[in-house]
Amino acid sequence: MTAVQKKENVSVKKRSRLWKGIRDNWQIYLMILPAIVILIWFRYVPIYGIQIAFRDFTLKGGITGSEWVGLKHFEALFATPQFLQVLRNTILINFYRLIFGWPLPIILAILINECRFLGFKRFSQTVSYLPHFLSWVIISAIFNSLLALDTGIVNMILKALGFQQIIFLSDPKLFRSILVITDIWKNVGWSSIVYLSAMTAIDTNLYEAAAIDGASKLRRIWHITLPGIKGTMVFILIQRVGYALSNDVEQVLMFYNTMVYETGDVLGTYLYRMGIGQMKYSFTTAAGLFTSVIGIILLLSANAVAHRLGERGLW
Repeated sequence: MTAVQKKENVSVKKRSRLWKGIRDNWQIYLMILPAIVILIWFRYVPIYGIQIAFRDFTLKGGITGSEWVGLKHFEALFATPQFLQVLRNTILINFYRLIFGWPLPIILAILINECRFLGFKRFSQTVSYLPHFLSWVIISAIFNSLLALDTGIVNMILKALGFQQIIFLSDPKLFRSILVITDIWKNVGWSSIVYLSAMTAIDTNLYEAAAIDGASKLRRIWHITLPGIKGTMVFILIQRVGYALSNDVEQVLMFYNTMVYETGDVLGTYLYRMGIGQMKYSFTTAAGLFTSVIGIILLLSANAVAHRLGERGLW
């Protein structure tokens, strides 16, 4: 039997095992069928519209009826100074989110896990999770009240201490920090759930043995807790790297104004303005395709680095 025939036989056996598994567990596959249909319809079918980036798209002509122009819109994209500025803002804001927003849920999860007072532990969890369930409309209203020039508590404290009041939400130098801080405040508690779940899988006998050997609490955290959740930490880090060019558009729209476009305008808001506001569909599709390709490259790179470091990665 040749190598090709052996390969074909292996392929046939795999297919037969797959169909046998589907027949034996058809109820489970029937349950997940709606999710698969939704995934295909909303995630894969729209890929057909990518060709708009290579056409002079018009609503009258539709996708197939619009003129094919090749890389015209990509050339215009990279020749636009505003796009390069928006790209820089997006990278910087996500870089700050990664540097500060990735380790904080780990620290919070460790603090909650080490808490021995059950009532205070539950209270801390509830308080830290609560902001996740608030919309950006509510959060922006809260921070607008806190940071208001004359009536905000922050400026009132600055004035009482003899410092000059600051127009926080109209200061380009502070706007990125406000976005990062509000994003962390909203999501840090919810993100810590993943790490708390990973900590429950760590064998408690390891902590007992370390305590008997005289290891301090910090030593136990460093040598047992952190290695025990290292795989989860790497998994979340890879995901965050993959989203390096994406932003929560709703958050930015709720906070920014024309005075902070220089540092606060990101890809999502720029595409919204150009695509919906100015109806430049081909131009914005080209920009969206570019960011998606860069995101995939970053995701694959981060996953490859994880494998090099001996971690499992995403696949």
